[in-house]
Amino acid sequence: MSASPAPLVPQPAPGGPRRFPSDFAAAPFIVIWEATRACALACVHCRADAIPRRDPNELTTVEACGLIDQVKAFGEPSPLFVLTGGDPMWRKDLVEIVGYATAQGVSVALTPSGTGAPTKARLAELQQAGLSRVAVSLDGPDAATHDLFRGVRGSYMYTMKIIDAVAELGLPLQINTTVSRTTLPRLRAMAARVAEFPLTLWAVFFLIQTGRGRDLDQISSAECEDVLVWLDELSSRVPFGIKTTEAPHYRRVIWQAEQARAAAGTPQAAGVFRRPQLRATRAVNDGNGFVFIDHVGAIYPSGFLPMPCGSVRTAQLADVYRDHPVFTHLRNADGFGGRCGRCEFRELCGGSRSRAYAATGNALGEDPLCSYEPKTNLVIS
Repeated sequence: MSASPAPLVPQPAPGGPRRFPSDFAAAPFIVIWEATRACALACVHCRADAIPRRDPNELTTVEACGLIDQVKAFGEPSPLFVLTGGDPMWRKDLVEIVGYATAQGVSVALTPSGTGAPTKARLAELQQAGLSRVAVSLDGPDAATHDLFRGVRGSYMYTMKIIDAVAELGLPLQINTTVSRTTLPRLRAMAARVAEFPLTLWAVFFLIQTGRGRDLDQISSAECEDVLVWLDELSSRVPFGIKTTEAPHYRRVIWQAEQARAAAGTPQAAGVFRRPQLRATRAVNDGNGFVFIDHVGAIYPSGFLPMPCGSVRTAQLADVYRDHPVFTHLRNADGFGGRCGRCEFRELCGGSRSRAYAATGNALGEDPLCSYEPKTNLVIS
């Protein structure tokens, strides 16, 4: 993540710039820490371009606890704190880190890689330390498709073992699935597969062409719209939540569907699940409700947006998040360009800033994966 940030020049909306209060101006909804970049897998879409060994410059245990103090300093309620990688299981101090965060009142989730490292015994230790959720990646409904995407034979088998262990321990389970040209044909089969697990949340990630993912093909904007409409419909029939990552226009699709249902007076059918409430009041977006810290402490708006804004070793995370120009511009939806800047859903959605950057080099540009044509400059939030 050494790329230099592109210039961020706010572009006023027609009629002059306006400021709208952001729920995430003072604190993010989620903080993700890349605990290490080391990983045994070779996933074709890897944002981190993970390496087979640990970096000696990683944050130490003491520095990791200091990072947790900085997360706590955002105030109550504390942001969610997610340990990711690489593979965070490579760190021997995980139990200590999770225990420290729990003692500070910070909720911690873990995203281990599909290997043999997350044994039931080790997951139990983390649970006892206060771990609140485990998220595992599953990108194919069977071993052949998943292992091909993850680059290592046997990853599917290990992922199933992790899921079984999490279920036996009674830990909340999240499954993350990537949507790309490769995985799209099996997405409905994936939905059927994840429905077989005791799932809390299905997180559907729409590919950003960064890291190793530069060589993968995205789906089209029309296909993306179809997937989002399908996910909204599916969410009314399953007992688990569905969220999207890097497709904030899912919020717009949900809003439009609910308006249509209300206008039609459509009653909820018997046996249909009530939609689980989305925990954040609006789309969590790069630098807007979301902040990422890499393995050596560098602060980014997102792991998919390579624009370093400081380091937790030399600055306070809250100060960077609240006041750094990159973050403040990313939270000013009136400064977005193209359709995103004209869109009436720019506050509710905002478009993927990471995808805009990956596609154009401008983090304030329009999101090319959204097919919606704005109809008015009035804001729906």
